[in-house]
Amino acid sequence: MGFFRDEVERMTAYVPGEQPPAGSRVIKLNTNENPYPPSPAVARAIAEELGRDGERLRLYSDPAASLVRRAAEDATGFPADRILVGNGSDELLALLVRAVVNPGDVIEYPFPTYVLYETLAAAAGARVRTPEFARDFALPSALFGSDARLVFIASPNSPSGNSHPPSMLEELSRSLRGGLLVIDEAYADFAPTNALSLALSLPNVVVLRTFSKSYSLAGMRLGLLFASREVALGIGKVKDSYNLDRLAIVAGAAALSDGAWMRANVEKIRATRARLVQGLAALGLDVLPSSANFVFARYPSADRARAAYTSLKARGILVRYFDRPLLDDGLRITVGTDEEIDALLGALSAL
Repeated sequence: MGFFRDEVERMTAYVPGEQPPAGSRVIKLNTNENPYPPSPAVARAIAEELGRDGERLRLYSDPAASLVRRAAEDATGFPADRILVGNGSDELLALLVRAVVNPGDVIEYPFPTYVLYETLAAAAGARVRTPEFARDFALPSALFGSDARLVFIASPNSPSGNSHPPSMLEELSRSLRGGLLVIDEAYADFAPTNALSLALSLPNVVVLRTFSKSYSLAGMRLGLLFASREVALGIGKVKDSYNLDRLAIVAGAAALSDGAWMRANVEKIRATRARLVQGLAALGLDVLPSSANFVFARYPSADRARAAYTSLKARGILVRYFDRPLLDDGLRITVGTDEEIDALLGALSAL
């Protein structure tokens, strides 16, 4: 007999994008990190919190992360008592499953999307329904009227990059039969619209955000959850007491206080994204419309996409390849700096 629950024995662990060893000389365009540094206010806040000898680190952090919640309220207008802060939005996704889903309950999300949803559902012993996207990645009609306990929608979706209109997400939320609609907006700052107002007005809508993309804080592990007071209170009951350390809290508050820095980086990434799309199209690839800091480019066949991934890696350029239906004929490419994108396009041209 093994030590683990049957669900854990059967499940497959989530596999993140490749992280090369520190100091490796590669162009890393595979995990959608921001190519630009965070606001200088972040480093200053961390240095101030550390002080001369790090004495404050002997003290527990604020379990409510009040500093971040107040800063998030100032930045978004969303009430602080309806915001939770997590160790990345991944932790917030796990807390939602922990708080809402019983073994045997249904979790639903379109396929293909963020693979972590599958991992969390399997760990909880949930039943999963995954209506397939069409080639254009529009929301499947089968989601409407769902009786699932949780419906996960990534908007913009990863790895396709497309976002869903708030009006359609509102229609979806109103059609659900008792469950929560969780709108995962990890890339929302790069998109023309977002659904935050739905979490403010509809009791069954939860919106998640992350600091990993637009705020350049992937290494800090910070995420935000926006919901009704009832939902925020319920999820807060299953949160670890001190899920954020003192440095993450001051870093998150400082990043939120300098929205101008974030928006300037976002505009640079959008401009480079346009260049990348144009360059990939000129090479004959079919590039899906993207509202994120990455693009998904399709080849005529899965064999050619796989070969391109392997050849780029041999040249020290990492992109993401997914050996899954609807994805195995393409590459997901993070928008890096202009110099990195020039190198990528040059390598693809040589291929």
